[in-house]
Amino acid sequence: MTLESQYNLPVVAIHTNAFRAVVESVTRTGGMPDARYVFVPMPVMGKSAQQLRGYVEGKDPVSGRPVLQEIIEGLTGEVTPGIRRAIPFDRSTPRLLEPDTEDNLQRLFLDNDWTDKLPIILPTEERVAAMLAATSHKPGEVVGHMRPTNHREAWEYTVEKVAVNAVMAGARPQYFPVILALAASEVSARASTSSSAAAMVVVNGPIRREIGMNWGIGAMGPYNHANATIGRAYGLLSQNLQGGSVPGFTYLGSVGNNYAYNSITFAENEEDSPWEPFHVQHGFKPTDSAVSVFSGLRATTFVLGLREKHWQDHARYMLRGLSGHSNPTLLVDPLTARQFIDRAGFDTKEKLIQWVYENAQMPAGVYWDYQLVQNYLYARAAFGEEPYASMLKAAPDELIHVYRPQDIHVVVVGGDTNGYWRIMDASYHKTVSVDAWR
Repeated sequence: MTLESQYNLPVVAIHTNAFRAVVESVTRTGGMPDARYVFVPMPVMGKSAQQLRGYVEGKDPVSGRPVLQEIIEGLTGEVTPGIRRAIPFDRSTPRLLEPDTEDNLQRLFLDNDWTDKLPIILPTEERVAAMLAATSHKPGEVVGHMRPTNHREAWEYTVEKVAVNAVMAGARPQYFPVILALAASEVSARASTSSSAAAMVVVNGPIRREIGMNWGIGAMGPYNHANATIGRAYGLLSQNLQGGSVPGFTYLGSVGNNYAYNSITFAENEEDSPWEPFHVQHGFKPTDSAVSVFSGLRATTFVLGLREKHWQDHARYMLRGLSGHSNPTLLVDPLTARQFIDRAGFDTKEKLIQWVYENAQMPAGVYWDYQLVQNYLYARAAFGEEPYASMLKAAPDELIHVYRPQDIHVVVVGGDTNGYWRIMDASYHKTVSVDAWR
Protein backbone atom coordinates (compact mmCIF):
# COMPACT_ATOMS: atom_id res chain seq x y z
CA MET A 1 0.00 0.00 0.00
CA THR A 2 2.85 2.41 0.86
CA LEU A 3 4.85 1.66 -2.31
CA GLU A 4 1.82 2.16 -4.49
CA SER A 5 0.25 5.21 -2.81
CA GLN A 6 3.44 7.18 -2.05
CA TYR A 7 5.89 6.08 -4.76
CA ASN A 8 3.51 5.11 -7.59
CA LEU A 9 5.19 1.73 -7.94
CA PRO A 10 3.11 -1.23 -9.13
CA VAL A 11 2.65 -3.81 -6.38
CA VAL A 12 0.83 -7.13 -6.25
CA ALA A 13 0.55 -8.59 -2.76
CA ILE A 14 0.37 -12.37 -2.40
CA HIS A 15 -1.77 -13.78 0.41
CA THR A 16 -3.15 -17.15 1.38
CA ASN A 17 -6.88 -17.52 0.81
CA ALA A 18 -7.60 -17.88 4.54
CA PHE A 19 -6.99 -14.13 4.85
CA ARG A 20 -9.32 -12.99 2.08
CA ALA A 21 -11.76 -11.14 4.33
CA VAL A 22 -9.11 -9.30 6.31
CA VAL A 23 -7.15 -8.33 3.17
CA GLU A 24 -10.25 -6.79 1.65
CA SER A 25 -11.07 -5.04 4.92
CA VAL A 26 -7.57 -3.62 5.50
CA THR A 27 -7.18 -2.27 1.98
CA ARG A 28 -10.63 -0.71 2.18
CA THR A 29 -10.08 0.97 5.55
CA GLY A 30 -6.64 2.05 4.32
CA GLY A 31 -8.30 3.97 1.51
CA MET A 32 -7.11 1.62 -1.26
CA PRO A 33 -9.99 -0.64 -2.31
CA ASP A 34 -8.31 -1.02 -5.73
CA ALA A 35 -5.07 -2.42 -4.31
CA ARG A 36 -3.89 -5.40 -6.33
CA TYR A 37 -3.46 -8.78 -4.67
CA VAL A 38 -3.67 -12.47 -5.48
CA PHE A 39 -4.33 -15.50 -3.34
CA VAL A 40 -2.65 -18.89 -3.09
CA PRO A 41 -3.93 -21.90 -1.13
CA MET A 42 -3.52 -22.33 2.58
CA PRO A 43 -1.33 -23.63 4.21
CA VAL A 44 2.16 -22.46 3.31
CA MET A 45 3.80 -23.63 6.54
CA GLY A 46 5.53 -27.00 6.19
CA LYS A 47 5.16 -27.21 2.41
CA SER A 48 8.07 -28.18 0.17
CA ALA A 49 9.57 -25.83 -2.43
CA GLN A 50 7.95 -27.97 -5.12
CA GLN A 51 4.52 -27.69 -3.53
CA LEU A 52 4.88 -23.92 -3.14
CA ARG A 53 5.92 -23.62 -6.76
CA GLY A 54 2.76 -25.50 -7.63
CA TYR A 55 0.73 -22.87 -5.78
CA VAL A 56 2.29 -20.08 -7.83
CA GLU A 57 1.97 -21.93 -11.13
CA GLY A 58 -1.60 -22.95 -10.32
CA LYS A 59 -4.84 -21.02 -10.01
CA ASP A 60 -5.92 -18.39 -7.53
CA PRO A 61 -8.43 -20.24 -5.29
CA VAL A 62 -10.51 -17.05 -4.95
CA SER A 63 -10.69 -15.79 -8.54
CA GLY A 64 -10.03 -19.08 -10.32
CA ARG A 65 -7.51 -17.37 -12.62
CA PRO A 66 -3.81 -18.33 -13.02
CA VAL A 67 -1.75 -16.76 -10.24
CA LEU A 68 1.16 -15.79 -12.49
CA GLN A 69 -1.17 -14.15 -14.98
CA GLU A 70 -2.73 -12.04 -12.23
CA ILE A 71 0.72 -11.01 -10.98
CA ILE A 72 1.95 -10.01 -14.45
CA GLU A 73 -1.22 -8.04 -15.20
CA GLY A 74 -0.99 -6.28 -11.85
CA LEU A 75 2.65 -5.34 -12.25
CA THR A 76 2.34 -4.15 -15.84
CA GLY A 77 -0.90 -2.24 -15.38
CA GLU A 78 -0.98 1.50 -15.00
CA VAL A 79 -0.48 2.90 -11.49
CA THR A 80 -2.75 5.85 -10.74
CA PRO A 81 -0.88 8.59 -8.83
CA GLY A 82 -2.33 9.24 -5.40
CA ILE A 83 -4.48 6.15 -5.46
CA ARG A 84 -5.10 6.32 -1.71
CA ARG A 85 -8.44 7.94 -1.00
CA ALA A 86 -10.87 8.16 1.86
CA ILE A 87 -13.67 5.61 1.94
CA PRO A 88 -16.90 6.75 3.55
CA PHE A 89 -17.65 4.67 6.61
CA ASP A 90 -20.61 5.35 8.88
CA ARG A 91 -19.63 4.82 12.51
CA SER A 92 -22.74 6.43 13.94
CA THR A 93 -24.99 4.28 16.08
CA PRO A 94 -28.15 5.26 17.94
CA ARG A 95 -27.50 6.11 21.56
CA LEU A 96 -30.59 4.18 22.59
CA LEU A 97 -32.23 1.11 21.08
CA GLU A 98 -35.98 0.79 20.71
CA PRO A 99 -37.66 -0.76 23.78
CA ASP A 100 -38.23 -4.49 23.53
CA THR A 101 -38.41 -7.60 25.68
CA GLU A 102 -35.32 -8.70 27.56
CA ASP A 103 -35.08 -11.90 25.50
CA ASN A 104 -35.24 -9.97 22.22
CA LEU A 105 -32.64 -7.44 23.36
CA GLN A 106 -30.31 -10.20 24.52
CA ARG A 107 -30.70 -11.79 21.09
CA LEU A 108 -30.07 -8.45 19.36
CA PHE A 109 -26.78 -7.92 21.24
CA LEU A 110 -25.77 -11.51 20.54
CA ASP A 111 -26.57 -11.40 16.82
CA ASN A 112 -24.68 -8.12 16.36
CA ASP A 113 -21.49 -9.49 17.95
CA TRP A 114 -21.66 -6.98 20.80
CA THR A 115 -21.10 -9.68 23.42
CA ASP A 116 -18.56 -12.38 24.25
CA LYS A 117 -21.41 -14.83 23.52
CA LEU A 118 -22.28 -15.09 27.21
CA PRO A 119 -25.44 -13.44 28.60
CA ILE A 120 -25.00 -9.76 29.48
CA ILE A 121 -26.57 -7.23 31.82
CA LEU A 122 -28.62 -5.00 29.53
CA PRO A 123 -27.21 -1.44 29.64
CA THR A 124 -30.32 0.55 30.53
CA GLU A 125 -30.14 4.33 31.02
CA GLU A 126 -30.51 3.86 34.78
CA ARG A 127 -27.68 1.32 35.01
CA VAL A 128 -25.32 3.34 32.83
CA ALA A 129 -26.07 6.48 34.90
CA ALA A 130 -25.18 4.59 38.09
CA MET A 131 -21.89 3.52 36.52
CA LEU A 132 -21.12 7.07 35.40
CA ALA A 133 -21.72 8.35 38.93
CA ALA A 134 -18.59 6.46 40.05
CA THR A 135 -16.26 8.83 38.19
CA SER A 136 -15.80 12.60 38.15
CA HIS A 137 -15.20 12.54 34.38
CA LYS A 138 -17.95 13.70 32.03
CA PRO A 139 -19.86 11.13 29.92
CA GLY A 140 -18.73 12.72 26.66
CA GLU A 141 -15.03 12.94 27.56
CA VAL A 142 -12.77 11.00 25.20
CA VAL A 143 -10.97 8.18 27.02
CA GLY A 144 -8.81 6.90 24.17
CA HIS A 145 -8.49 5.18 20.82
CA MET A 146 -8.20 1.48 20.06
CA ARG A 147 -7.81 -0.90 17.13
CA PRO A 148 -7.37 -4.67 16.79
CA THR A 149 -4.14 -4.42 14.74
CA ASN A 150 -1.69 -1.75 13.61
CA HIS A 151 -3.09 -2.05 10.09
CA ARG A 152 -6.54 -0.81 11.04
CA GLU A 153 -7.84 2.64 11.81
CA ALA A 154 -8.19 3.44 15.51
CA TRP A 155 -11.68 4.15 16.87
CA GLU A 156 -12.36 6.85 19.47
CA TYR A 157 -14.51 6.22 22.54
CA THR A 158 -15.95 8.18 25.45
CA VAL A 159 -16.52 7.62 29.17
CA GLU A 160 -20.16 6.77 28.48
CA LYS A 161 -19.23 4.16 25.87
CA VAL A 162 -16.93 2.51 28.40
CA ALA A 163 -19.70 2.63 31.03
CA VAL A 164 -22.07 0.79 28.69
CA ASN A 165 -19.62 -2.08 28.36
CA ALA A 166 -18.91 -2.12 32.10
CA VAL A 167 -22.63 -2.57 32.76
CA MET A 168 -22.84 -5.33 30.15
CA ALA A 169 -20.04 -7.21 31.92
CA GLY A 170 -21.86 -7.12 35.25
CA ALA A 171 -19.34 -4.81 36.93
CA ARG A 172 -20.32 -2.73 39.94
CA PRO A 173 -19.96 1.07 39.78
CA GLN A 174 -17.11 1.06 42.32
CA TYR A 175 -15.03 -0.92 39.81
CA PHE A 176 -15.47 1.71 37.11
CA PRO A 177 -12.25 3.74 37.71
CA VAL A 178 -10.23 0.55 37.11
CA ILE A 179 -12.16 -0.18 33.92
CA LEU A 180 -11.66 3.40 32.69
CA ALA A 181 -7.92 3.10 33.36
CA LEU A 182 -7.86 -0.08 31.27
CA ALA A 183 -9.69 1.72 28.46
CA ALA A 184 -7.23 4.61 28.75
CA SER A 185 -4.32 2.20 28.22
CA GLU A 186 -5.46 1.95 24.57
CA VAL A 187 -4.16 -1.65 24.58
CA SER A 188 -6.77 -4.00 23.14
CA ALA A 189 -7.74 -7.17 24.98
CA ARG A 190 -9.05 -8.42 21.62
CA ALA A 191 -5.92 -7.94 19.56
CA SER A 192 -5.97 -9.87 16.30
CA THR A 193 -3.08 -12.27 15.85
CA SER A 194 -3.21 -15.60 14.09
CA SER A 195 -1.31 -17.14 17.01
CA SER A 196 -4.29 -16.61 19.33
CA ALA A 197 -2.95 -14.33 22.06
CA ALA A 198 -4.88 -12.96 25.03
CA ALA A 199 -4.34 -10.20 27.63
CA MET A 200 -3.55 -10.04 31.35
CA VAL A 201 -4.38 -7.37 33.95
CA VAL A 202 -2.64 -6.76 37.30
CA VAL A 203 -4.07 -4.28 39.82
CA ASN A 204 -2.02 -2.62 42.56
CA GLY A 205 -2.56 -0.18 45.39
CA PRO A 206 -5.42 0.64 47.80
CA ILE A 207 -8.13 0.15 45.16
CA ARG A 208 -7.63 -3.62 45.54
CA ARG A 209 -9.07 -3.57 49.05
CA GLU A 210 -11.64 -0.87 48.34
CA ILE A 211 -13.40 -2.98 45.72
CA GLY A 212 -12.69 -6.39 47.25
CA MET A 213 -10.35 -7.87 44.66
CA ASN A 214 -8.66 -11.20 45.22
CA TRP A 215 -4.89 -11.62 45.33
CA GLY A 216 -4.78 -14.78 47.46
CA ILE A 217 -6.32 -18.24 47.13
CA GLY A 218 -7.98 -18.60 43.72
CA ALA A 219 -7.01 -15.10 42.56
CA MET A 220 -6.60 -16.20 38.95
CA GLY A 221 -9.74 -18.33 39.00
CA PRO A 222 -13.52 -17.71 38.85
CA TYR A 223 -13.91 -16.87 42.54
CA ASN A 224 -14.07 -13.12 42.79
CA HIS A 225 -16.68 -10.75 41.37
CA ALA A 226 -14.37 -7.77 40.87
CA ASN A 227 -11.60 -9.81 39.22
CA ALA A 228 -14.05 -11.56 36.90
CA THR A 229 -16.17 -8.61 35.80
CA ILE A 230 -13.34 -6.07 35.44
CA GLY A 231 -11.55 -8.47 33.12
CA ARG A 232 -14.73 -9.21 31.20
CA ALA A 233 -15.48 -5.48 30.85
CA TYR A 234 -11.98 -4.98 29.46
CA GLY A 235 -12.65 -7.59 26.79
CA LEU A 236 -16.09 -6.26 25.89
CA LEU A 237 -15.00 -2.63 25.64
CA SER A 238 -12.03 -3.71 23.52
CA GLN A 239 -14.07 -5.56 20.94
CA ASN A 240 -16.94 -3.06 20.81
CA LEU A 241 -14.92 0.17 20.89
CA GLN A 242 -12.18 -0.86 18.43
CA GLY A 243 -14.57 -1.65 15.60
CA GLY A 244 -15.37 -5.26 16.33
CA SER A 245 -13.80 -8.65 16.92
CA VAL A 246 -15.24 -11.12 14.44
CA PRO A 247 -13.42 -14.38 13.59
CA GLY A 248 -12.04 -14.33 10.05
CA PHE A 249 -12.56 -10.57 9.69
CA THR A 250 -11.20 -8.55 12.61
CA TYR A 251 -10.00 -11.53 14.66
CA LEU A 252 -7.69 -14.15 13.17
CA GLY A 253 -6.70 -16.31 16.14
CA SER A 254 -6.11 -19.76 14.69
CA VAL A 255 -7.56 -21.68 17.65
CA GLY A 256 -8.72 -18.83 19.88
CA ASN A 257 -7.82 -18.39 23.55
CA ASN A 258 -9.97 -19.13 26.60
CA TYR A 259 -7.95 -16.62 28.64
CA ALA A 260 -9.78 -13.89 26.69
CA TYR A 261 -13.02 -14.35 28.64
CA ASN A 262 -11.67 -12.34 31.59
CA SER A 263 -8.15 -11.39 30.46
CA ILE A 264 -6.57 -13.13 33.49
CA THR A 265 -7.42 -10.23 35.82
CA PHE A 266 -6.19 -10.23 39.43
CA ALA A 267 -4.52 -8.09 42.10
CA GLU A 268 -0.92 -8.43 43.22
CA ASN A 269 -0.42 -9.84 46.72
CA GLU A 270 1.45 -6.84 48.11
CA GLU A 271 0.76 -7.80 51.73
CA ASP A 272 2.65 -11.12 51.64
CA SER A 273 5.24 -10.23 49.02
CA PRO A 274 8.84 -9.76 50.20
CA TRP A 275 9.45 -7.50 47.19
CA GLU A 276 8.22 -4.07 46.13
CA PRO A 277 4.88 -3.96 44.26
CA PHE A 278 4.78 -4.06 40.47
CA HIS A 279 3.41 -0.53 40.08
CA VAL A 280 6.17 0.87 42.30
CA GLN A 281 8.72 -0.68 39.95
CA HIS A 282 7.11 1.41 37.23
CA GLY A 283 7.17 4.82 38.81
CA PHE A 284 4.15 4.88 41.12
CA LYS A 285 4.03 5.32 44.89
CA PRO A 286 2.84 2.46 47.13
CA THR A 287 -0.22 4.55 48.04
CA ASP A 288 -1.20 5.01 44.39
CA SER A 289 -3.74 2.75 42.74
CA ALA A 290 -2.81 1.55 39.27
CA VAL A 291 -3.50 -1.14 36.71
CA SER A 292 -0.91 -2.82 34.48
CA VAL A 293 -1.67 -4.32 31.09
CA PHE A 294 0.04 -7.25 29.40
CA SER A 295 -0.67 -8.82 26.02
CA GLY A 296 0.53 -11.71 23.89
CA LEU A 297 -0.45 -14.49 26.29
CA ARG A 298 -0.30 -17.78 24.44
CA ALA A 299 1.48 -20.22 26.72
CA THR A 300 2.47 -20.98 30.31
CA THR A 301 4.83 -23.28 32.17
CA PHE A 302 4.72 -24.04 35.88
CA VAL A 303 6.36 -25.96 38.73
CA LEU A 304 5.94 -26.29 42.50
CA GLY A 305 8.52 -24.59 44.68
CA LEU A 306 12.29 -24.51 44.42
CA ARG A 307 14.05 -27.81 45.06
CA GLU A 308 17.35 -27.46 46.93
CA LYS A 309 19.47 -29.36 44.41
CA HIS A 310 18.05 -28.78 40.93
CA TRP A 311 15.80 -25.70 41.10
CA GLN A 312 17.95 -23.82 38.61
CA ASP A 313 17.70 -26.65 36.09
CA HIS A 314 13.93 -26.81 36.57
CA ALA A 315 13.65 -23.05 35.98
CA ARG A 316 15.79 -23.24 32.84
CA TYR A 317 13.54 -25.98 31.44
CA MET A 318 10.52 -23.78 32.15
CA LEU A 319 12.08 -20.91 30.24
CA ARG A 320 12.88 -23.19 27.31
CA GLY A 321 9.20 -24.19 27.25
CA LEU A 322 8.28 -20.76 25.88
CA SER A 323 8.69 -19.60 22.31
CA GLY A 324 11.79 -17.57 21.56
CA HIS A 325 9.53 -14.61 20.76
CA SER A 326 7.91 -14.75 24.19
CA ASN A 327 8.39 -12.27 27.02
CA PRO A 328 8.41 -14.16 30.34
CA THR A 329 6.33 -12.85 33.23
CA LEU A 330 6.85 -14.84 36.42
CA LEU A 331 3.73 -15.22 38.58
CA VAL A 332 4.97 -16.30 41.98
CA ASP A 333 3.15 -17.41 45.13
CA PRO A 334 4.50 -15.64 48.26
CA LEU A 335 5.87 -18.99 49.48
CA THR A 336 8.02 -19.29 46.38
CA ALA A 337 9.03 -15.63 46.52
CA ARG A 338 10.49 -16.25 49.96
CA GLN A 339 12.17 -19.41 48.65
CA PHE A 340 13.87 -17.35 45.96
CA ILE A 341 15.36 -15.29 48.79
CA ASP A 342 16.31 -18.29 50.95
CA ARG A 343 17.70 -20.45 48.12
CA ALA A 344 19.30 -17.82 45.91
CA GLY A 345 19.46 -14.54 47.82
CA PHE A 346 17.12 -12.76 45.38
CA ASP A 347 15.92 -10.14 47.87
CA THR A 348 14.66 -7.94 45.02
CA LYS A 349 12.71 -8.69 41.88
CA GLU A 350 15.55 -7.16 39.90
CA LYS A 351 17.97 -9.87 41.07
CA LEU A 352 15.56 -12.60 39.98
CA ILE A 353 15.07 -10.86 36.63
CA GLN A 354 18.84 -10.70 36.13
CA TRP A 355 19.13 -14.44 36.84
CA VAL A 356 16.43 -15.17 34.25
CA TYR A 357 18.23 -13.02 31.70
CA GLU A 358 21.56 -14.75 32.28
CA ASN A 359 20.15 -18.27 32.25
CA ALA A 360 17.66 -18.07 29.41
CA GLN A 361 20.05 -18.95 26.60
CA MET A 362 19.98 -21.17 23.53
CA PRO A 363 22.06 -21.75 20.38
CA ALA A 364 21.58 -18.93 17.87
CA GLY A 365 20.62 -21.38 15.14
CA VAL A 366 17.81 -22.78 17.26
CA TYR A 367 16.62 -19.30 18.24
CA TRP A 368 16.41 -17.99 14.66
CA ASP A 369 14.54 -21.13 13.58
CA TYR A 370 11.47 -20.23 15.70
CA GLN A 371 8.63 -19.18 13.41
CA LEU A 372 7.58 -16.14 15.45
CA VAL A 373 11.20 -14.99 15.72
CA GLN A 374 11.46 -15.23 11.94
CA ASN A 375 8.16 -13.38 11.51
CA TYR A 376 8.76 -10.48 13.88
CA LEU A 377 12.44 -10.14 14.78
CA TYR A 378 14.42 -11.18 11.71
CA ALA A 379 13.62 -8.01 9.75
CA ARG A 380 14.49 -5.83 12.76
CA ALA A 381 17.82 -7.66 13.07
CA ALA A 382 18.51 -7.31 9.34
CA PHE A 383 17.97 -3.54 9.61
CA GLY A 384 20.54 -3.30 12.40
CA GLU A 385 18.36 -3.06 15.52
CA GLU A 386 20.17 -4.25 18.63
CA PRO A 387 20.45 -6.65 20.35
CA TYR A 388 18.89 -8.63 17.47
CA ALA A 389 21.50 -7.59 14.89
CA SER A 390 24.33 -9.02 17.00
CA MET A 391 22.28 -12.13 17.73
CA LEU A 392 21.83 -12.66 14.00
CA LYS A 393 25.60 -12.52 13.46
CA ALA A 394 26.27 -15.21 16.08
CA ALA A 395 27.43 -18.65 14.94
CA PRO A 396 24.62 -21.26 14.84
CA ASP A 397 25.98 -23.11 17.90
CA GLU A 398 26.83 -19.94 19.89
CA LEU A 399 24.70 -19.44 22.99
CA ILE A 400 22.74 -16.18 22.98
CA HIS A 401 20.43 -14.52 25.50
CA VAL A 402 16.83 -15.13 24.51
CA TYR A 403 15.19 -12.26 26.43
CA ARG A 404 16.10 -8.67 27.19
CA PRO A 405 16.07 -7.77 30.94
CA GLN A 406 13.46 -5.06 30.35
CA ASP A 407 11.07 -7.68 28.92
CA ILE A 408 11.19 -9.93 32.01
CA HIS A 409 8.71 -9.23 34.84
CA VAL A 410 7.70 -10.63 38.22
CA VAL A 411 4.31 -10.44 39.95
CA VAL A 412 3.42 -11.98 43.32
CA VAL A 413 0.00 -13.64 43.55
CA GLY A 414 -1.41 -16.52 45.57
CA GLY A 415 -2.49 -17.53 49.05
CA ASP A 416 0.50 -19.28 50.65
CA THR A 417 -1.06 -22.74 50.30
CA ASN A 418 1.61 -24.11 47.96
CA GLY A 419 4.87 -22.97 46.43
CA TYR A 420 3.21 -22.60 43.04
CA TRP A 421 4.78 -20.45 40.38
CA ARG A 422 4.38 -20.16 36.65
CA ILE A 423 5.91 -18.31 33.75
CA MET A 424 3.40 -16.64 31.46
CA ASP A 425 4.17 -15.71 27.87
CA ALA A 426 3.16 -12.08 28.51
CA SER A 427 4.42 -8.79 27.09
CA TYR A 428 4.12 -5.81 29.43
CA HIS A 429 2.74 -2.63 27.85
CA LYS A 430 2.10 0.03 30.47
CA THR A 431 0.83 0.88 33.94
CA VAL A 432 -2.04 3.37 34.14
CA SER A 433 -3.25 5.39 37.13
CA VAL A 434 -6.63 4.36 38.51
CA ASP A 435 -6.78 7.43 40.75
CA ALA A 436 -6.82 9.66 37.68
CA TRP A 437 -10.17 8.12 36.72
CA ARG A 438 -11.97 8.39 40.05
